[in-house]
Amino acid sequence: MTTPDGKEINVVDGIEKNFALSIMHTNDTHAHLDNAAKRTTAIKNIRAKNPDALLLDAGDVFSGTLYFNEFKGQADLKLMNLMGYDAMTFGNHEFDLGSSPEGHQALADFIKGANFPFISANVNFSADARFTGLFTDLISSEPEKGKIYNGIVKEINGEKVGIFGLTTEETVDIASPGSIAFENYITEAEKAVKAFEGQGVDKIIALTHIGFDDNAEIDNDLTLAATVKGIDVIVGGHSHTELKNPVIVDQDINKQKKDPTVIVQAYQYSDYLGTLDVEFDSKGTVVKSNGELIALKTLTDDPEAVAILKPYSDKVAEVNNKTIGAVAKSELENPRKDNSATDKISVRSNETALGNIITDGMLSKAKTKNKDVIMALQNGGGIRSGIDAGEITVGEVITVLPFGNTLATMTLTGADLKLGFETSFKEYPAESGGFLHVSGAKVEFDSSKPVGQRVVSIKYKNDSGNYIAIQDGENYTVATNAFTAKGGDGYDIFAKAYAEGRVTDLGLSDWENLAEHLTSLKEITPTTEDRIVDIAK
Repeated sequence: MTTPDGKEINVVDGIEKNFALSIMHTNDTHAHLDNAAKRTTAIKNIRAKNPDALLLDAGDVFSGTLYFNEFKGQADLKLMNLMGYDAMTFGNHEFDLGSSPEGHQALADFIKGANFPFISANVNFSADARFTGLFTDLISSEPEKGKIYNGIVKEINGEKVGIFGLTTEETVDIASPGSIAFENYITEAEKAVKAFEGQGVDKIIALTHIGFDDNAEIDNDLTLAATVKGIDVIVGGHSHTELKNPVIVDQDINKQKKDPTVIVQAYQYSDYLGTLDVEFDSKGTVVKSNGELIALKTLTDDPEAVAILKPYSDKVAEVNNKTIGAVAKSELENPRKDNSATDKISVRSNETALGNIITDGMLSKAKTKNKDVIMALQNGGGIRSGIDAGEITVGEVITVLPFGNTLATMTLTGADLKLGFETSFKEYPAESGGFLHVSGAKVEFDSSKPVGQRVVSIKYKNDSGNYIAIQDGENYTVATNAFTAKGGDGYDIFAKAYAEGRVTDLGLSDWENLAEHLTSLKEITPTTEDRIVDIAK
């Protein structure tokens, strides 16, 4: 049966029947493959009951464990192909390797090897030759595996379902995308919806890596749902949000009633497989939804997945367990705040013993390449794990600094440095991935002052061991990781230095530098030294 405009209506025994769609979803798995065989079991169980269920990934497969450091996404890909993903969008961490000598070759290889398409309406790959032939800025109803599209159309039980992708514009600041460009998510989402509707598609899914309730000034799912008409479901990632139940947005940005948009997200690290069942009426409006997160730890391993993973897991175990010749006398913690505490110590707002050791190693290594280096800086967001007491292994070191960063030096004026530390302290006491740990210097700030006016003093240790105040008009050489040196985490003053040719990438692996430094120490007793002090306390 059809409507006057030619649209098919599903009618059974004279009664209009809703269209039911099932979705399985993952996000922010970050190369955590210990649960991959259990995830495979969960997917196979659902497909046994509902073979038409979609399987979608909302990005950040890359970066986070030895599996990524060793295999650059290929271990994850083999398992994703087995699981039968229908589509994936790109997370910011898919662009972590842009500063490496190989650039985004690992990402290009990951895409080429996939048995599914990739989608992102607001990412433009055209300036990177590695993606020539892989990328098209179009919506396809016949998508090919291993190709990138704006969006795709899937036909399920006679109904067309549109799926488009979005990736956070913040990727420019928090990863290393190089020449890959990111466009406004609202504008591109509106274009995608209009294109789907022009093809007669009125059931539309946004597969997003912009965060559920992330910074609204940049992008997030709640704003997307309230702003862009026509999106029925948002399958999200980036904020690692554990949405145990779907969230319904039924008011627009002006608080006026709108057709519902259902938002789901499945936390992180393959702890869960997200599921969503949604029903549409004949107009393509969501009339019912139900979803849950399936805890994977309780499931049995799928034998086929175990067999695929084994050569990778054997290699990871071998590397992971190799000791580096250093002992931590007690745990080197990597503390974070919970949602209820602002005064708790955090790697993203306070000096930590581990941050001190990392920057000490950076400074020591940088001085072997340039004797004029006076201090080293490390962004707290790049420190991802602690180190247990006892013998330290290669695996532990890599999980502390898993992003494949290299050591760089910057030539900055004293005024530049002050602006940099103002950025470091701008969110304090709240966490900020850009909070800077420091070696070779002491920094005082006053959190009671307005943002942008908090730095009180910056002093560096000279060759005689005395601390000397930084002078605004003097030039200084500072070491940091390449990500920060290129302006990551919003360090515009460092990005300016990079653009002006005042940054030198030394090409030395950050985790290898840390391992070498720990080995030189042999025994490590964690301590802080008042390198970063809030004088308001």
